Amino acid sequence: MSLFAYRAMDTHGRRQRGTLEATNTADLEMRLKRMGLDFIDGAPFKTRLASGRTRVPRRELIHFCFHLEQLASAGVPILEGLTDLRDSVAHPRFREVLSGMTESIDGGSSLSQAMENHPRVFDEVFVSLIRAGENTGRLPEILMSLADTLKWQDELAAHGRKIVMYPAFLGTAVLAVIFFMMIYLVPKMAAFIGNLGQALPMHTRALITVSNFFVNYWFALLVSPVLLVFAFLVAMRRSSAVRRNYDQCKLALPLLGDILNKIALSRFASVFAMLYAAKIPILDAVRATEGVVGNAVIRSRLQRAGQLIGDGQNISGAFHEAGMFPPLVVRMLRIGENSGALDKALNNVSYFYNRDVKESIERLQGMIEPTLTLVVGLILGWVMIAVLGPIYDIITKLKT
Repeated sequence: MSLFAYRAMDTHGRRQRGTLEATNTADLEMRLKRMGLDFIDGAPFKTRLASGRTRVPRRELIHFCFHLEQLASAGVPILEGLTDLRDSVAHPRFREVLSGMTESIDGGSSLSQAMENHPRVFDEVFVSLIRAGENTGRLPEILMSLADTLKWQDELAAHGRKIVMYPAFLGTAVLAVIFFMMIYLVPKMAAFIGNLGQALPMHTRALITVSNFFVNYWFALLVSPVLLVFAFLVAMRRSSAVRRNYDQCKLALPLLGDILNKIALSRFASVFAMLYAAKIPILDAVRATEGVVGNAVIRSRLQRAGQLIGDGQNISGAFHEAGMFPPLVVRMLRIGENSGALDKALNNVSYFYNRDVKESIERLQGMIEPTLTLVVGLILGWVMIAVLGPIYDIITKLKT
């Protein structure tokens, strides 16, 4: 189905504009009639919203799962519940998605089938869990689990932003100080020192050379990093090898690599536990979680584990052989697998990884500020020694 922009008239003679998913204009007219609207005209809606490129915020999905769970637990029919949600949602893209889902369910589709028409909003894991909930009669429970998982993922995303934003802010401040000193402060000091007629030491000449480079090529210094980042992003999008090498380098970074690895494994363990508890086949659950980890290297390990499970290996043994988890975590999974409580073991793994991530981020943030302060201090010390050294030599000679 495509998204159409329409104009229609309600029962009170007032004109209304909106968008609605339909197969063609005839189907659009029929759908509007069921909504109590008289069709005037319509055309395919070709905007950024219609293309699905505008992502629905995770917070909207959390509210969606929570409210739909409440309605389903109260015995409200899914179609009626979706209609209420559609009328109360403020996000325009999500409102269009809910309108399309309402029409699909009204046409005979199930909730999971309606969600499959919007893969950029409801991923494979989401749809698989909803389908399992429909088949087992545990839809309210599944919706509540999804809401809890989305909340937890939102917290993880916030931790990830902390890792990036705080160092980026401090790093930008340090670079701004360096540019100010090299482009404005050092040239003025260099001119003053040059007027003294004193032979300059090596470190002073080096500072003046660096300052001249900044003054003459400041535009290139500012633009080059932007161009390099843009070229790198294009290369990552077009080449899976570049993407894999980048992900490998991220995992190899001191301190930060361990945090990123734990975030990915925590996310995988939590989602896989939900899929396992919902009685989704193991291989399907493994394949569904490949898009959750967000790292090509870890994804390849997960694919290897799926191959081993398909060949008859048990789950904990496959994860161990694929290098997914350390021995201690593998032992926890083996105990859970043997006792029939693998989902609980996975949730425990996710909890411990999540706790380690929070503690590691706090330690990393505690190290970043003094490190950058030390860098700025060293640069300032170099500038002061390079500038004041010749002046001190002149004063010493005058005294003698």
